[in-house]
Amino acid sequence: MSNSTFRALQRAIKLVGSAELARRIGVSRQAVDQWKEVPPLRVLDVERESGISRYDLRPDIYPADGK
Repeated sequence: MSNSTFRALQRAIKLVGSAELARRIGVSRQAVDQWKEVPPLRVLDVERESGISRYDLRPDIYPADGK
């Protein structure tokens, strides 16, 4: 985990709220609160609900250059 991915996750949580984000993507609030980074299977859901780019949330999976 990098600091930038953690900051991206924290921005997503701040924009939507952890309880609301959890509700929207179908997980518990406790799960969201425990994340150090967005789990791979939840990246696109978090992107959709928060507007935070998949490239910012998980650049190890979705590099900005598309490679």
